[in-house]
Amino acid sequence: MEKVKEISGENIDKCMQCGTCSGGCPMIDVLQITPRGIMHLSALGQEQKIAKANTIWMCASCNTCAVRCPRGIDIPKVMEAMRQIFLRKNVNYIEPNQIPDEVLEDMPQIVMVSCFRKHTA
Repeated sequence: MEKVKEISGENIDKCMQCGTCSGGCPMIDVLQITPRGIMHLSALGQEQKIAKANTIWMCASCNTCAVRCPRGIDIPKVMEAMRQIFLRKNVNYIEPNQIPDEVLEDMPQIVMVSCFRKHTA
C-alpha cells in the first residue's frame, strides 16, 4: 500500500468505499474486481488478489471514477501505480511473442505500441 501511495501520489486511506467509482465505470462488465474492490484490497495489502484479477490491466483510465469520487482520489493514478509495481517485478499481462500473426497483421501499430507500454515490462 505504501508503494502505491508513493508512486501514485494518492492517499488510498481517504477512500470511504462509497462505490461511486464502480457505479460510473464504463469497463465494469469486463472487470473481475470492481474499482471499489481494488481500492479496498489495496488498503488491506492484498497484492495477490489484485494480481490475479484483470482490473488494473483493463482500466481504460477514462477518469470517470476520478471525476465522480467524493474524496477526490485519482483512481486511474492508483491503477497505473499498481500496474507499475507488477511490471517492475517483470510480470507482463500480455506476452508479445504469444500474439497470433493474424492479429498482428491487422493491428494498427499505434495500438500495439500503446498496449505494450501499458501491459509489458
